[in-house]
Amino acid sequence: MNKTELVAALVEKTEMPKKSAEKAVNAFVDVVSETLVQGDKLQLIGFGTFSVKDRPARAARNPRTGEEIKIAASKAPVFKPGKALKDKVNTPAKKKGKK
Repeated sequence: MNKTELVAALVEKTEMPKKSAEKAVNAFVDVVSETLVQGDKLQLIGFGTFSVKDRPARAARNPRTGEEIKIAASKAPVFKPGKALKDKVNTPAKKKGKK
């Protein structure tokens, strides 16, 4: 599912206008991004937690030349799913179609 499909699904579920759904999705992405840039985490109980993980600097090898290269330290956004989301994903889906 991409952003356009997400907006369409929100329109279908909430019956809100497409422009409003698109604004809501954009606002959510902005809030999550801004929160992570500030170094904070965003926790949605039952869904999961967005946070930032520090990756230390490390040495690696160029597979083509075998030369050792240094990879700088960085920060990476991380999503950890909550228990309710994990349970929902691991529950067998009901089959659609004939009864």
